[in-house]
Amino acid sequence: MLDERYVQEIVASVLKSIDNGSDDKGTGKKLKGVFPTMTEALAAVDKAYKDYRNYTIEQREKMISKIREFTLNEAKVMAELGVEETGMGRVTDKIIKHQLVANKTPGTEDLKPSVFTGDRGMTVVEMAPYGVIGSITPSTNPSETVICNSMGMIAGGNGVVFNPHPNAKKIANYAVDLVNRAILEAGGPENLVVSVENPTKESSDEMMASPIVKMLVATGGPGVVKALLSSGKKAIGAGAGNPPVIVDDTVDVEKAAKDIVAGASFDNNLPCIAEKECFAFKNIADDLIKYMTENGAYLIKGAQVEQLMKVCLVEKNGKWGINKKWVGKDARLFLKEIGIDADPRLIICETEENHPFVQVEMMMPILAIVRVNNIDEAVEMAVKAEHGCRHSAHIHSKNVDNLTKFARAVETTIFVKNAPSYAGIGAGGEGYTTFTIAGPTGEGLTAAHSFTRARRCVLVDGLHIV
Repeated sequence: MLDERYVQEIVASVLKSIDNGSDDKGTGKKLKGVFPTMTEALAAVDKAYKDYRNYTIEQREKMISKIREFTLNEAKVMAELGVEETGMGRVTDKIIKHQLVANKTPGTEDLKPSVFTGDRGMTVVEMAPYGVIGSITPSTNPSETVICNSMGMIAGGNGVVFNPHPNAKKIANYAVDLVNRAILEAGGPENLVVSVENPTKESSDEMMASPIVKMLVATGGPGVVKALLSSGKKAIGAGAGNPPVIVDDTVDVEKAAKDIVAGASFDNNLPCIAEKECFAFKNIADDLIKYMTENGAYLIKGAQVEQLMKVCLVEKNGKWGINKKWVGKDARLFLKEIGIDADPRLIICETEENHPFVQVEMMMPILAIVRVNNIDEAVEMAVKAEHGCRHSAHIHSKNVDNLTKFARAVETTIFVKNAPSYAGIGAGGEGYTTFTIAGPTGEGLTAAHSFTRARRCVLVDGLHIV
């Protein structure tokens, strides 16, 4: 592992040198896989992919293993660089996210062939690569998404070209360099994963239109997903969400409070799966709030709520939206802005169901709590707040009927019961992880198999033994 001083040197060097494409360690060597233009990046990855087609699945897995190793070794560097560049999130939480990517992103084991045999011979169906995949990545999970997507796409036999979010280009391109260094050390081809030094809308458009790119994958808002679906190519889109959490009166309230604070405050509420609003039964709401304040939350009331709303939201044409400069900031900064000196992980407040803190996807460590009379009322409000994104939803309950009613009504890709939201991506729960959760296009939690196409090979009247 890297010591703290060396970490800081690396971070400072990346931030200073990114404009001329020099590497993270200040040697003057170019970042591997990062090109001045999209045209050059596409040409490089096209050549690499043609070479990569001759590699075995065993060789692919060696590359994946090496990416895991490099990610674990440099998790702290990437966490600090990500926070430094974007101004969003928490270093300690971003370290955990990189560790999660390294340990729980599936590799080639996710590619499962199938076989049909009978009187007329044998048919084999195998999962084959698309070719070169174009990927658009967010500023909220920039390096995590680059590494996670790279592992799945490489495992599937593809090459990858990234167009990162412009506000996170330094950390995203650091991750591209890391992936390429790992691939080369494992004996793989040069430039199998590429990016551009200065990503723009124009470079994104060129990537989407290029005949070299056979498939598109994007993690972002509805605008990005719409652009992908209009491309005429196979597209996987991971869109927005506004995940609600319900707490009924059958639970261990103290545990529910701890879990919700942990999930809603993780990386300052940047994860799209995180609890964004809470609907609590009236008869346990006071206890829930009490235990939340005892476990890292700060309760604001009355005029303070409206003060905070004016800080972190903006009104345009009668509709409220987020003030982007406050996305992913620490809770203490919000409180300081309204004259409160405290350093909690999460800010909580009570509101009515139609309050902007409930209906707007905040991506800030602020959680509105709405009191409800019963499960029917809670489900109705929660489904409304989720806005049909079909992304994530959560509930704390020991009542099977309540669990079932909410799960059926909300129709989300991820549904977490009695745990922090991040259990839905394998952190403290079972199952693999991903940072491309494709609700709008239906693939769900993407993995290597998502980036492959089924190919059928048929042999008639042969190779059957019965």
